[in-house]
Amino acid sequence: MIIIGEKINGSIPSMAKAIAERNEDYIRGLAKKQADAGAAYIDVCASTAADIELDTLKWLIGLVQEATETPIAIDSPSAQVCAEAITFCNKPGMVNSVSMEGDKVERIFPVIADTPWSCMALLSDDTGIPKTAEKRLEVFDTLMEKAAHYGIATERLYIDPLVEMLCTSEDGIAKITVTMKKIKERYPTIHLTGGASNISFNLPVRKYINRGFIILAMNAGLDSAILDPLNKDMMGLIYAAEALLGQDEFCMEYIGAFREGIF
Repeated sequence: MIIIGEKINGSIPSMAKAIAERNEDYIRGLAKKQADAGAAYIDVCASTAADIELDTLKWLIGLVQEATETPIAIDSPSAQVCAEAITFCNKPGMVNSVSMEGDKVERIFPVIADTPWSCMALLSDDTGIPKTAEKRLEVFDTLMEKAAHYGIATERLYIDPLVEMLCTSEDGIAKITVTMKKIKERYPTIHLTGGASNISFNLPVRKYINRGFIILAMNAGLDSAILDPLNKDMMGLIYAAEALLGQDEFCMEYIGAFREGIF
C-alpha cells in the first residue's frame, strides 16, 4: 500500500493553528513522524485564502523537505497553484490533483509530461461527480486519452474513483468497487487511491467504517490511500490485509513493520 500522509493539511484545526502561528518545529516534526511511519508521500495542503496559498505552500514544502527526504504530494484545488508549486520541490513527487473539470488536465499534464512526477486524478468532470460506475468509467476513458496524448505512463497515475459518504449511498461501496475492478482489469499497472476517511462522514465511531472500507477496497484493487500513517491500528490492518491478499510473500512486510513499531 502506497500511503500518502494526510497530516500537513490546513483544513485540520491543529495544522491550521500551526500554520497561523508559524510553528515550524511542529510542522517539521509531524512530517518526520509520518515519513518514519511509512508514508511514501507527504501531502502538503495550505488550505488558506487564495491570495496567500502559493506562498504558504512554498513555506510548508520547505519545512517538510528540511525534515525528511520523502517526496511531496502537492495538494490544492487550483491546478495553477499545483503547477507553480512544483518548482518548490527538490525531487519529483505527486500532484494532488486533476480531474476532467475545466482545464485542470491541460494545466498539469503538459507540465509533468516529460518528468517522473506522478499525478492523482479524480473521476469527475464539468457535470460533477458521476452517479454510476458506468459514468465514472466514461470519465476515466477521457482522462486516459489525455494521458496518452501527453505521454504519461499509466504507472504514474493515481486514480481516485471518488469515495462518497456511506450514509447517503444506496448500494454501499458497490459503485466504487466495480469502478476500481474495471480499471485494474484494463490497466494493471495503474494505481487506485482515495481519501479513506471520506466513507464515514456523518457516522458515529467512524474508525470501524474506515477500517472495513480499507479491507474491501484493497480486495477490489486499492493500492494507495490518503490517510494518517500515525494511526497504528489502521496501519496494522493494512499490513495484515496485504498479507491475507497474497501481496506480502511469507508475511515478511507484516513482520518487519511490527518489529519497526509501525503498528
